[in-house]
Amino acid sequence: MAISDVQEKGSWIYIYDGNGTKSATLSGSIGDLMGIGSDFIVLLKGSWYYVYDEDGKKIATLSKSSGDFKNAVGNSFNLIKGSWVYTYDRKGKKINTTSAR
Repeated sequence: MAISDVQEKGSWIYIYDGNGTKSATLSGSIGDLMGIGSDFIVLLKGSWYYVYDEDGKKIATLSKSSGDFKNAVGNSFNLIKGSWVYTYDRKGKKINTTSAR
């Protein structure tokens, strides 16, 4: 199911599904919220990006050395490194590389 909202309140991160129902509660200590896709969120803690699904289950881990977080849109997210933008799917698989121009 799609994510309709993510809210950070105090030391908690709340994920809401497409019906507006809370689908998961995560401790804020697992990382800083970087972006929200259609059915995943990306968090950063230390040198690692963590991708969680709408149910709060971790589905991918990527090293921050892969790039700096740029954005999350639809079913993918982008990291930028040097003059390149790398696009990853929600499972952390690189699906595209383009010039950062």
